[in-house]
Amino acid sequence: MRNWMGTATMGVAIALGIVSPTQAQDRGLPHLEQRGGATQLIVDGAPYLILGGETANSSTSDLTYMEPVWPRLKAMHLNTVLVPVAWETIEPEEGRFDWRNLDGMLEQARRNDMRLVLLWFGSWKNTFSSYAPGWVKRDQRRFARVRTSDGRGTERLTPFSAAARDSDARAFAELMRHLRAVDGARHTVLMIQVENEVGVIPQSRDHSPAAEAAFAGPVPSALMQYLAANRSRLNRELRAGWEDAGGLMEGNWQQVFGSGSMTDSLFMAWHYATFLEKVTAAGKAQYNLPMFTNAALIRPNYEPGQYNSGGPVPHALDIWHAGAPSLDFLSPDIYFEDFGNWAARYARPDNPLFVPEARGGPEGAANALYAFGSLRAIGFSPFGIDGAAAPPAAGDASIGVGTGSGDDAAIAGLFARLEALAPLLLQKQAEGKASTIILESAAQRVGRLRIGNYMVNMVRAEGPDGRVDATSRVAAMFLQTGPDAFTVVGSGDAVITFTTDTPGPAIVGLESIDELVLRDGRLQRGRRLNGDENGQGQVLRLHRRDAAEGRVHVVQLYRYD
Repeated sequence: MRNWMGTATMGVAIALGIVSPTQAQDRGLPHLEQRGGATQLIVDGAPYLILGGETANSSTSDLTYMEPVWPRLKAMHLNTVLVPVAWETIEPEEGRFDWRNLDGMLEQARRNDMRLVLLWFGSWKNTFSSYAPGWVKRDQRRFARVRTSDGRGTERLTPFSAAARDSDARAFAELMRHLRAVDGARHTVLMIQVENEVGVIPQSRDHSPAAEAAFAGPVPSALMQYLAANRSRLNRELRAGWEDAGGLMEGNWQQVFGSGSMTDSLFMAWHYATFLEKVTAAGKAQYNLPMFTNAALIRPNYEPGQYNSGGPVPHALDIWHAGAPSLDFLSPDIYFEDFGNWAARYARPDNPLFVPEARGGPEGAANALYAFGSLRAIGFSPFGIDGAAAPPAAGDASIGVGTGSGDDAAIAGLFARLEALAPLLLQKQAEGKASTIILESAAQRVGRLRIGNYMVNMVRAEGPDGRVDATSRVAAMFLQTGPDAFTVVGSGDAVITFTTDTPGPAIVGLESIDELVLRDGRLQRGRRLNGDENGQGQVLRLHRRDAAEGRVHVVQLYRYD
């Protein structure tokens, strides 16, 4: 993480010429910073929790369409919206830029007191080059395409095209230059996603002439040096593939990584990463906001080419870190059932977690609690938050199964409570005193978690209809505010008890449970639940209606023999 100078120190540094006034101004920009045990997004000098949502791909191309959407998103308690900016929109003719759509989005967001994360749909969106300008699409001699093994072209620019890379980088640099001019003092835009779900489909690698030559050639020495220097920390699948092939420090791609399909995906990962590095570095040179790219994940039993081969999937994260050091982190788009497993693969010491696309609804609310609590996420963002998400194309593994989660009551209920709790949650993330239990599947009826000196035990409970819904996703986030005190935010119906695993006969009791209830946007003290509501001091009960009623619980424990 960067080391951020204090104001007085910065003034001296400018006077001595150690940093330029432009660099000094950048210190006040949104940036990532290590705070205790968490990497956090700092906005206007304070940690910021992204309670986000991503619009459908084409929604923001029409400002009139978006006009009534913003108030709805604000009513859902979002503080940040992820919105595409298409290359074809800002550079419809080569060298001629049009900022009307972008400037209109900035104005609409500001009027609704919202922040933005921009998604650069440049050379690729979901492996395709559908948002590239027409002048790029038509000139296939200048802007070469990915080719299949039998020589057929595809609607995908190849990462081996220097012309595509340089044109994309110039356009992105112009975008960031303009953004600095119109938003550098306002910080409406917090971060930038560079491209979207890159990779190759339907085969595991590009077979264009340039790609064939690179695949037969040596693995770049810069990559091998990175892998050797970080061997002990590499992804286990990547390291095993390398060492099973002999652990060589030089050779072509199959000699170094073996002849399996994973080698094709690593080869493509390096070349997508180095392409994005040029684009990202060009943009950061104009306006140094945090930047990332996102991954379409691997469906069960799928091989590279059936999913986006070359994207920043878990086994390729180290390749991406080596090839694209200007990217601040890599993010997963998670639509699969085992959210916790996928999210944890991206919550690494060198890679803070941000989830730019996910399901909404009750499932999304539970997942968000796990991301924020146990994985110290920067933010969480359901896809299709404006309600316009299209279903996936038949048979296309590259397109996520978005939920069209506009007016999502479960997300709105969770974000309303987290909006009020954000300062406490961010503090506890940094202190390592935030954790979440999540029950993701019907097979998970009971969950346990250690926090502080206590064991937390959670079981599914009867819902309003008197039945236990074994298929629903249930989660509870615990923020430890004292040795025996916790603030608890839940999603779903659950019964929670507390025990201890320390020596001795002590039994844990609930001294008190107090409600905090949202009133006028603030959490205020409500009822004390020390009777039938908590089993006479035995259990904490969470209800799915807590979200709609804006309810959080403050628990005080004690021990007795």
